[in-house]
Amino acid sequence: MESVGNALAPGRIGAAFVAVLGLAAAAPIVTAVTLLPSALAGGAGPLLPLAFAAVALVLLIFCTGFAAMARRAPSAGAAYAYVARGLGRPAGLAAAWLAVAGYQAIQFGLYVLAGVAAAPLLRSWFGLAAPWWAVAAACWAVVALCGTMRVEIAAGVLALLAGAEAAVLAGLAAANVVEPFGDRVTAASIAIADPAAVHRPMLGLMLAAAVLAFAGFESAGTYAEEALRPRRSTGAGAYGAVLLLVLLLGGLSWSMIVAAGPGRVTTAGARGDELLFDLAAERLAPWAVTLTRAMLVAGVLAGLLALHHAIARYLYAMGRERVLPGVLGHTGRRTGAPRAASLTQSLIAGAALAGAWAAGADPGAGAGRWLIVSGALCLLVLLVVVSLAALLHLNRVPGQEGAWTRFFAPVLSTVSLASLGYLALLNLPGLVGMPDGHVLIWAVPGGLAGCLVLGLAHAAVLRAGNPVGYAGIGLGGVAVVVTPHPLDAPEPPRIPRQRTPGAHRPERVEISRRSPEPE
Repeated sequence: MESVGNALAPGRIGAAFVAVLGLAAAAPIVTAVTLLPSALAGGAGPLLPLAFAAVALVLLIFCTGFAAMARRAPSAGAAYAYVARGLGRPAGLAAAWLAVAGYQAIQFGLYVLAGVAAAPLLRSWFGLAAPWWAVAAACWAVVALCGTMRVEIAAGVLALLAGAEAAVLAGLAAANVVEPFGDRVTAASIAIADPAAVHRPMLGLMLAAAVLAFAGFESAGTYAEEALRPRRSTGAGAYGAVLLLVLLLGGLSWSMIVAAGPGRVTTAGARGDELLFDLAAERLAPWAVTLTRAMLVAGVLAGLLALHHAIARYLYAMGRERVLPGVLGHTGRRTGAPRAASLTQSLIAGAALAGAWAAGADPGAGAGRWLIVSGALCLLVLLVVVSLAALLHLNRVPGQEGAWTRFFAPVLSTVSLASLGYLALLNLPGLVGMPDGHVLIWAVPGGLAGCLVLGLAHAAVLRAGNPVGYAGIGLGGVAVVVTPHPLDAPEPPRIPRQRTPGAHRPERVEISRRSPEPE
């Protein structure tokens, strides 16, 4: 049996691998199959690639403050640590639960979609009609196995899957452009003829859908402690993930308009999830279409693996600080991976899948979409909170950052992301494909509120019952020194204010020393 340690393995992956891990978590091929056709069918047209470009610009501005926080506090807890430093410990715990809930929801949605994506291949190759839970169980076994591997091996597996996924998407986009509808690419495929006639509700829906499609790129921050350059690789990886995603999603959406024809794209979008494969079948050999379907399954698996690693590192960071049971802070001494947290996450996911199977659930693509959109909305709220935390922390504790990094970029990203979050909530029925007033529509904001309440309640319990543990929130396991207080001091234990501790000046908590028991 492998012995355990308490630290992640340092210096294992570079910025390129971090970017690929962020790309894999966003699962772009799932967006291409589920979101793009429905958006085009709704009349988005050229608004769709332009919406991806606009959202990417906002996220690149967000990455400015995100990277600055990562330089100051490289932590496997990522947003958990950043928000704790900027907005306080209770907000940090709320951010941690938002992140875990968001990643869990997207992961469960991908497990559902795995069965849908694999069904045509299993029918074609083996004549099998495998139930969704059988495919999900197979994916779960692969994820559970890879979750405890050395991070560079897991990153290599993910790079292989995500690289193949990106190559296929780029190839499909190229084929669409090489053989456009009517044998010519027209300006109508990207230009809006009359901007004044743009349907504003449709524009809001497109922007909301586009920002949710990027959900997962911020998971790059969870690998800071394992990166070759902990204070640099995380920010560079986040930038790289956003750029890769906008090139893939923006380019592919535009190519689909070119292939279907600007005047016919709304009708073509009515083909739904088969649009991507139908356009490929018109231009490529049958084996290429089969390869595209196989890459959809590979993309789902890559997303599951990347999300699993992100959740495991959040659980590890919280366990290391004794916010959750300390056993979650143990790592494999040989692999340096968060072994206990990974196994715990595997048990949680396995129990959820087993419960769904025992209940006889037969969720389809609609249920998977609802879960993914709900989780992505959690992560969008998380980005707003992180951006606000960066604004406050970088200005309250000035460093070497300039005015753009310290003030203007966080302000712009906070306002922009909050506006996109408002649009997402406003257009939630259209995003999840359900009628207004449906009970599952109301469940999404209820879940968001529940995560915030859970984080604040968790902080209150820790503050009252374990002030030393509470003082260590967001410090990445830095030692918290307990200084005994005079015996006759009437005041309760004092929690120190948030600051970035130096090695020579750790956080201190003054706690009253109990008087000796009478003999």
